[in-house]
Amino acid sequence: MFDDIYPHILPPEVAKAREEMGSGLGTAKRMKAVRDVHDFDSRFRSMDQIGDYRQVISLPNPPLEAFTSPKQAIDLARVANDGLAVLVRKHPDRFAAFVAALPMHEVDSSVAEGRRAMTELGAKGIQLFTNVNGKPIDAKEYEPLFALAAEQDLPIWLHPTRTAEFSDYTAEKFSRYEMWWCFGWPYETSVAMARLVLTGLFDRYPKIKIITHHGGGMIPFYDKRIENGLASLGGRTKEEDYSGVLKSLKRPFMDYFHDFYADTALFGDSFGLDCALKFFGSEHMVFASDAPFGPIKLHTDAIEARDFDAKTHDSIVKSNAEKLMKMTIQ
Repeated sequence: MFDDIYPHILPPEVAKAREEMGSGLGTAKRMKAVRDVHDFDSRFRSMDQIGDYRQVISLPNPPLEAFTSPKQAIDLARVANDGLAVLVRKHPDRFAAFVAALPMHEVDSSVAEGRRAMTELGAKGIQLFTNVNGKPIDAKEYEPLFALAAEQDLPIWLHPTRTAEFSDYTAEKFSRYEMWWCFGWPYETSVAMARLVLTGLFDRYPKIKIITHHGGGMIPFYDKRIENGLASLGGRTKEEDYSGVLKSLKRPFMDYFHDFYADTALFGDSFGLDCALKFFGSEHMVFASDAPFGPIKLHTDAIEARDFDAKTHDSIVKSNAEKLMKMTIQ
């Protein structure tokens, strides 16, 4: 059994609402082109090619707040979560669980909807994006969402978000050649992780569980650059005083990065997958394909290509996900 913890889907009601709103974001064009995100018959045919396989479903980019008003976001989040819950009930052999979508314009509304989704609809966690319309996810105003996840003892799915409006050079008005996606998303993930660590989130919520998309971004590859380079945090900065940041943490700061979970959604058999496995360890890796944006078989083949013992294999493709979500998947 492969339990895919981070594929994306658009329930019919959400697809219709998004189309009517017309976000104008670059990802909207991508959504239409990927049939399996909204055509369930096509999606099921793709899933059948794998065999013993189920998905934990969540909404794709863009975040709700990127193309809605506060009222629209609240209404659409409720529609989305109701729709995701219906899909899980209707197709239990296909969809093991779902992750709650949140309306992030107003934190109180977001907390309320996250609580409703987890306690009433059966969501197995919440999805947060690495920034909220440009605001960092580690901002104090968003801490109630981390507190909610800790209270419910369910994971946060941390998804990168970045658009072409984040230019790569100050002389240009937008990011060219889709660098905002290819390199921008791993960067977004890495920055969000580092700031959550340095602002003491794991000291305040020691048992919090955060699943990072795409193998933990740049963190595994740059582990020693982070560890040795940020050991002198503040030495390169004149705008703020960082001298007390590392001292305020209860553990060596690099330890906290190993508390994150990482998924295998790296578009197949890559050096990055080996790097992530070595950094996080098999007990903090979960199988994901990013389907339908990443081909499922590329990711199952990447796992099968490795000479894992039975226990390690089961941990990555099934049991780690079960423990995170506090459920047994038959």
